[in-house]
Amino acid sequence: MNINEHMMATMREATRALQNGRGNGASAATAAIQRALHKFMPNAASTAHTPQNGVMHDINPPPQTHSRTADAANNFIADLMEGLHLPSGPNASSFQIPGLHPHGVTDAEPEPLAGGRFITESYTNHCGTRSYKLYIPTGYRGQSLPLVVMLHGCTQNPDDFAAGTGMNAIAEEKECFVVYPSQAQSANNSKCWNWFNTLDQQRDQGEPSIIAGITHDIIQTYHIDERQIFIAGMSSGGAMSVIMATTYPDLYAAAGIHSGLPYASAQDLPSALAAMKRGGAASSASRHSPHAKSVPLIVFHGDMDKTVHPRNGDHIIAQALPADIARTAAQPLTEQGKEPNGRAYKRTIHRDANGHPVAEHWVVHGSGHAWSGGSNRGSYTDPKGPDASREMMRFFSMHGEARKQATMPTATPD
Repeated sequence: MNINEHMMATMREATRALQNGRGNGASAATAAIQRALHKFMPNAASTAHTPQNGVMHDINPPPQTHSRTADAANNFIADLMEGLHLPSGPNASSFQIPGLHPHGVTDAEPEPLAGGRFITESYTNHCGTRSYKLYIPTGYRGQSLPLVVMLHGCTQNPDDFAAGTGMNAIAEEKECFVVYPSQAQSANNSKCWNWFNTLDQQRDQGEPSIIAGITHDIIQTYHIDERQIFIAGMSSGGAMSVIMATTYPDLYAAAGIHSGLPYASAQDLPSALAAMKRGGAASSASRHSPHAKSVPLIVFHGDMDKTVHPRNGDHIIAQALPADIARTAAQPLTEQGKEPNGRAYKRTIHRDANGHPVAEHWVVHGSGHAWSGGSNRGSYTDPKGPDASREMMRFFSMHGEARKQATMPTATPD
């Protein structure tokens, strides 16, 4: 067994300890990792310690005089420990992905608007309960309007995500509803959507069933144009948006993915870490889901993202263009651009055999793990980049109109 195989096996052992353990779950997980450190890096193993909060820190590498195997071990452990959080106390037995965001959530509130309402509601089904916040535009008088579902990233909440993306202001301008489901801390310590759990990658199961349930709840309460329902998300929310587009293509007309990961790119904590660091698998989504069909996607990713590797954006696009479509598709159109006094970017438009755009891929040069063009009022935003919120809304409107046209009755001759 090589170094990486051994460490992945060790991480699975640590994961089982966290899942199955009670009061000593974190201790058992820590012990498993310490044994692996001692096997390959005896000097580093002696420096690792667990502070009061149960998070391992200070993995100090030994002097660069040891073998290539030990160097590989050191690099692997450094990557691993950068994101690994071992819980302690009452949550010691919980299974969590490390927070995709290195900092805490801000106390930001959405920017003041002219008259729209931002209300808090809750939804419960057989898979659990989640609260959500719903933006109702000022101009709503019972007419049929589009709906955008926005999934926040780790450590964030609906208020913070609304403030950072500025989506409520756009919804006021364009007249549409926006709903922000809120991940419960009881479901994930870091408030990440559990995109890496197999159960949470299936239609009518786990968190997808709750998010779809929230969507249907709003449809039943308000007059929503069911041909114009869209979903978007950031980071873990981006990964979950890919899952929703894959498993509910009948519900969502298009999806926006910012700094996310491909469908079914992880099944547990070790594979999630690997996908985040190196890029998730780009296998066809149709191999994983019987409900899969191509849902139009717009993907944003910063090319300096150190939390979720930018390669994941390429793989999401590859999943959205199955081999049969890719073979017959028109040549992608690539254009370079630059925001005034801001960041440069590359935009690639993928089209089907009829020339219709089915996917857009925006790579923002110099940007990290942050919502492009977002506001400093929220966390994890990059105001210097192109406005991802407006570009997503443009993309959504285009495909919503296309779906409306496709469902309009054909006139019959007299």
